[in-house]
Amino acid sequence: MNHEASHHSTHDAHAGHGSAVAGGLAVSEHGYTLELNSVIFTGGAQPVSFRIIGPDGHAVNAFTPSHAKELHFIAVRRDTTGFQHVHPVMDAAGTWSVELELTPGDWRFFADFQPTGHTSPMTLGIDASVAGHYEPQSLPDTGRSAELGPYTVNLDGELLPGQASDLTLTISRNGEPVTDLEPYLAAYGHLVALRVGDLGYLHIHPEGEPADGNTAAGPEIVFMAAAPSPGFYRLFLDFQHEGVVRTAEFTVHAGATAQQASQPDHDAAGHTGHSHHGHQHH
Repeated sequence: MNHEASHHSTHDAHAGHGSAVAGGLAVSEHGYTLELNSVIFTGGAQPVSFRIIGPDGHAVNAFTPSHAKELHFIAVRRDTTGFQHVHPVMDAAGTWSVELELTPGDWRFFADFQPTGHTSPMTLGIDASVAGHYEPQSLPDTGRSAELGPYTVNLDGELLPGQASDLTLTISRNGEPVTDLEPYLAAYGHLVALRVGDLGYLHIHPEGEPADGNTAAGPEIVFMAAAPSPGFYRLFLDFQHEGVVRTAEFTVHAGATAQQASQPDHDAAGHTGHSHHGHQHH
């Protein structure tokens, strides 16, 4: 069996998971709705509870696991700061609960899941507000390197609109390649891309998986991704090493494809610069 071909066909099959379509722009899709217990919060560590309401009007409590979890929950402030990829716990009634670290401002929450019996995963998104003095941050400069303490993550490859391409993230520590990455959610890395402006969501999984006999435990993690449109995107890479999950952040610009670049009316100019951001999951 051609594992690579199978992998690509699986992840190109639905919006927001490797295809050139942004997910998470709607609170309701295919009859399923993301419903928060509250959309207003105060700053700091805050409990967040929500349900996925199904077509029958009741909370869904049966899900098909994806990458070791039944539901992935992503929170990010609308200026793209404060990114968190967490895994809530569901009770018997279908209510999910998790704690987030929230700062004042406007936030977007995403639920990435597949109801049992539904043909494909989906991503729903909802806005939330955190009270307090809001100091929006400028979009970080584009860059190819992120520093997280002793770790450096380098990004190679181009994110292209409407065209799948490889993105390679290479991880080193104190200048030495990291070759013993630990599986995190059944992969060596998870990459989320958010389109700047509307936070259109792409959850992109890596090529290969641990224990498949072909995929090394670093220093490189390779992803296939396609941007839904030209413009700026924020990339967030989660990886685990020595028992700690860390997040490397990048700003990239998806320019014109090679075909578009051959047209004189298209401006395919890129943006350069540098920035390094990141945080550690506790």
